[in-house]
Amino acid sequence: MDSNDMGDDLLVKYMLGEASETEAGRVNEWLQEGKENQHYFSHFKLIWAQSMELAPHSTVNEHEAWKRFKAKVENDVPVVSLNSRPWYSGFLRIAAILFFVAGAGWLLFLSFQNNGSQLVTVKTGSHTLTDTLPDGSIVILNKRSSITYPEKFTAAGTRQITLNGEAFFQVEPDKSKPFVISVSDVTVTVVGTSFNIKSNVKKTEVIVETGLVEVEKADQKVKVSPSESLTVLKGKPELIKQKNKEEFYDYYRTKKFVCNNTPLWKLVETLNEAYQANIVIEDENLRNKLLNTTFDEQSLPEILRIIGVTFDIKVEQKEDKIILK
Repeated sequence: MDSNDMGDDLLVKYMLGEASETEAGRVNEWLQEGKENQHYFSHFKLIWAQSMELAPHSTVNEHEAWKRFKAKVENDVPVVSLNSRPWYSGFLRIAAILFFVAGAGWLLFLSFQNNGSQLVTVKTGSHTLTDTLPDGSIVILNKRSSITYPEKFTAAGTRQITLNGEAFFQVEPDKSKPFVISVSDVTVTVVGTSFNIKSNVKKTEVIVETGLVEVEKADQKVKVSPSESLTVLKGKPELIKQKNKEEFYDYYRTKKFVCNNTPLWKLVETLNEAYQANIVIEDENLRNKLLNTTFDEQSLPEILRIIGVTFDIKVEQKEDKIILK
């Protein structure tokens, strides 16, 4: 029995702990039949574990989500042909469960052949995600970001990663195998360190917490040390290194907004990004008001309430805008 003969429905029941003794025996027997089945199941299990991590953010019933998506798959089969990679189907089904369970957030693993090695792509939607790479390195992906990496790093060469969006990396040291991240038109090379990378349509920014990072663009290379940042503006050749002045770069990882003489405009800019909000400071005199406080896993309404009380200002909702005045 290969991976195509083992129904995804049964694997889901097995994951939910609802398989009968006979069904569980079938799954265990199937796992013993070959590495291909174990490989399939390991991906299946990893994705399911991530769905359980995201599930507390939603009241959606995963059983019902599975039923609804099964019906959709049966109706939409002609849309995408998966005959050449039959085992993709299971991963796409589980990804759909994540979409339902996690709300607008979703995780998708896609494996494909690349010179004999398989690549894995992990994407996030409206939630952050922590992923462990094959070498044990930890990646925390911000919302609406993605990484692609080999399922296994080869014995020789480099540990190659591709990033879109923003992520915090805690890299396992290995001097014989540098960790190389391609992001936009920039290459970041490290051995063992922790750092944040953020890339958008305007710029790519690297902030180092520990260790040493080398950033390369075209024929330029710059080393970045702890508490330093390097910025590359889109369409510009310069690599701009300076002391890190970005206070909120790690908010999505720490779940905190630490304000230390922080101007209101800076906090508002970050809140708009973090909560996909449209907060506007109507009175220009408020823009540089300074805040000294920490918002720790508080909701946007609560943060705005505290801002209003602190500066004795009004917080007004008007259509799609939140106005501070």
